[in-house]
Amino acid sequence: MALRIGIIGLPNVGKSTLFNVLTQAQNAEVANYPFCTIEPNQAIVPLPDQRLDRLAELVGVDKIIRTTIEFIDIAGLVKGASKGEGLGNQFLGHIRNTDALLHVVRCFDDPNVIHISKNPQPREDIEIIELELILSDLEQVTNKKDKLLRQMKGDKSLAAHYDMAERVRKFLEDGKPLSIFPEKGNSKYVELNHEMRFLSAKPVIYTANIGEKYLAADHPQLSTIQEIASREGAKWVQISALIESELNLLTDEEKFDYMELSGISSSGLEQIIRTGYQTLELISFFTYNDKEVRAWTLEKGSKAPQAAGKIHTDFERGFIKAEVIPFEVFNTLGTTMAAKEAGKLQIEGKEYTVRDGDVIYFRFNV
Repeated sequence: MALRIGIIGLPNVGKSTLFNVLTQAQNAEVANYPFCTIEPNQAIVPLPDQRLDRLAELVGVDKIIRTTIEFIDIAGLVKGASKGEGLGNQFLGHIRNTDALLHVVRCFDDPNVIHISKNPQPREDIEIIELELILSDLEQVTNKKDKLLRQMKGDKSLAAHYDMAERVRKFLEDGKPLSIFPEKGNSKYVELNHEMRFLSAKPVIYTANIGEKYLAADHPQLSTIQEIASREGAKWVQISALIESELNLLTDEEKFDYMELSGISSSGLEQIIRTGYQTLELISFFTYNDKEVRAWTLEKGSKAPQAAGKIHTDFERGFIKAEVIPFEVFNTLGTTMAAKEAGKLQIEGKEYTVRDGDVIYFRFNV
């Protein structure tokens, strides 16, 4: 499964620069004016994972197949986006099928890069975007409620669906995002959200885009973003899109030296991927053969047959057992045979819960 993340924010907050950083290619136009991004920029990026590189080295293969993440960068949103201002309706439509939203918030000062307000304030900027997502959802659920009302004349069983749509409408009308809707576990809400793909219900990763002087320290406005994220149960990261775009021009050795001197512990891509996995409760497991090593993305808490099904539906249907070696064990002992001889190879059945970093060989029969 490819993780899909939509990049949102006001104009000129560094979204397209960040997109270039994340894809490690200058394939999104960056310009100092609103709406330079008209059609959404999309890129599918292999997920870096040093464990997979090490596994390839240990088993002696060159082919590495990584899991991927798809980034979708839409044009900056403005007040009235949900009503079509700045082509907002069109832009919002591009991110309805994403798994999460990366909300870029400007936390840098640069008189050469215009902003919609004279003095950028993270709280106000976040509220503008959040309100537009809420208003877009409100319009959708209102239309859905009207449709259900007509359908109920011939099917009274839809009354429960109508009632849920009305409760969602009232909640949104109060200016609250569906990420904090108290009935998220209700089956009727789950069904409605699956159909409507509510924007304000999507997990959010707030990204504080800072200037160079805050590379090794927290930005003074970061506490505001942390407070909002905490209130909504969201995650946050702090990066400098501009500095990281410059890092992309360096060799690996130069990049490592600069990051070490500047106090950057990990790249923006690594931070966002790690946070995205935490947000969506995902893990990775690994497989290998004599030709390749491969990483697979799996929902946290999944059982072994479900993991087998990621490879092929026949594997899940005919699942017999899973031979499991935690990556740390494989890294220490070096081979499957060594792990087996040391009693570290685990034979697991259908109730085994797969853990992040498991190296697995599935046995099945169909």
